[in-house]
Amino acid sequence: MSYFARSDELPAWVADLPDSWGSNWLKWSVRLSTTRPTEEEQAQLPYISNEDIASWTGKLLNDGPKPAESDGRKFQIDDVLLNKLRPYLAKVYHADFDGVGSGELLCLRPSDAVLPRFLFYVLASNGFIDSIDAETFGSKMPRADWEIVGHQPLPLPSLETQRRIAQFLDEKTARIDGLIEKKRALLERLAEKRQALITRAVTKGLNLDAPMNPSGIDWLGDIPAHWACKRLRFTMKTNPSKREITLSDDQLVSFVPMEAVGEYGGLKLDTEKELGEVNNGYTYFADNDVVVAKITPCFENGKSALAKGLKNGVAFGTTELHVLRGNKDLLSEYLFYVATSHPFAKIGESEMYGSGGQKRVPESFLKDFRIGLPSVDEQCEIIEYVGSVNRRSDLQAKKTFESIERLEEYRAALITAAVTGQIGGLQ
Repeated sequence: MSYFARSDELPAWVADLPDSWGSNWLKWSVRLSTTRPTEEEQAQLPYISNEDIASWTGKLLNDGPKPAESDGRKFQIDDVLLNKLRPYLAKVYHADFDGVGSGELLCLRPSDAVLPRFLFYVLASNGFIDSIDAETFGSKMPRADWEIVGHQPLPLPSLETQRRIAQFLDEKTARIDGLIEKKRALLERLAEKRQALITRAVTKGLNLDAPMNPSGIDWLGDIPAHWACKRLRFTMKTNPSKREITLSDDQLVSFVPMEAVGEYGGLKLDTEKELGEVNNGYTYFADNDVVVAKITPCFENGKSALAKGLKNGVAFGTTELHVLRGNKDLLSEYLFYVATSHPFAKIGESEMYGSGGQKRVPESFLKDFRIGLPSVDEQCEIIEYVGSVNRRSDLQAKKTFESIERLEEYRAALITAAVTGQIGGLQ
């Protein structure tokens, strides 16, 4: 009898399975496939990485994956790929084609005891993700290896029950995802409107009748005649030194992982850690600094924020953030608006280096980016105007975000309930 056959020792999320269901360690019903592609297969099979998989939904973000020279493992139709890096992101993919997956994806091949689609839903459930996330190793880049994943519980109803549950969840989640997509489309329209307003304000000012002069920069065009035109390196500094911190190692500071930096200005401050835990190996910033994502697709989606309300005025975050700090001639909030403008995003995207889903924005782009610079008084006027307009759209966006969160929570709860036999008529 296996460990998980003893119901009194099951983890909480699978502790109340129906009496007719079995359960076992995942490794007894799923095989880890580690086959490497041949040179010919590497050149022909489509390649996907963990960056190509959407969190929780299991959808591919890359509609047409192409072969790549990157190292990986072969997968085949009906394998289930599980991201072992930062498992809390819940990146799980049920393969519908043969291909090659990156080394961060565990390729799990179901036995005859479990249907691939049912396995996908178990692995994408809150309970399973929380279980493996609790056992990860590594602080900056937490991972879950096969030893951790293979020793997680797998509920095992009959194949017919698995089929009913998978079909039920396919139908229900498709409807929920459709509603979420519509709400996300609304958020995109609001973000586009916001970005257009900001771009107009930081490149042309608020006075439509102001005399204009050529800036000498193609993308910037004419700017108000009384504005200066400067590279950012002369009005700000990047990635400030930690030597200015005066806190002791046992004092709390805010901790900001990449997902805490929302699109177009959001910054979640849910996590605090002692300074001694994060002082090495993480990116430092302080209140009123501007943080900007380095990598694609985060950068092109406007993941930047103006830091406010940090614990003890200090934060440490992912190394995939640039930190910008204005000076007496460039207000932090105005700098934030520059960093969320359309030209900043488009030109920064063109300056990225690297390949695939891991292109990065170089620090040199930030320093050499040219802006039209009004006086501090005019910056204040622009900040006040843009802020007042944005507050109205931000309220609508907040309500839409909350609606999406409720739908996502319902979706997650529905999956967990279904794969643990808590929904009547499916057992």
